[in-house]
Amino acid sequence: MKFLCIVYNNEKTLKEMPRAEYQELDDISLEYDETLRNGGHYLYSNALDYSEKAATVRLKQGKAMVTDGPFAETREQVGGFILIEAKDMQQAITLATNIPAIRLGGVEIRPIKELTHSRDQA
Repeated sequence: MKFLCIVYNNEKTLKEMPRAEYQELDDISLEYDETLRNGGHYLYSNALDYSEKAATVRLKQGKAMVTDGPFAETREQVGGFILIEAKDMQQAITLATNIPAIRLGGVEIRPIKELTHSRDQA
């Protein structure tokens, strides 16, 4: 099964972090990716830029409406993600518990729902 581990953190904490500490977090995160890869669990991961650089698009009466930043003001923002392969939710939780950035916030784990087209269900 595939699971998306959505990493949440407080961007203010990241921005105030000394450069060496920030780089250490990057380094141990990349090392954990390698651990996942060696265990056959790693599919893909990446960090996201700060939410202030984001845009949210919604359709209102058929027209695209764009607002700067994330949709909701929150104390924590999505900072990155890791797509993993695990046998079940319990194993996904165990793997997510070791994501280094968890110390700055939390990790939401969601099973991937594979979409199928109706023409493929015949």
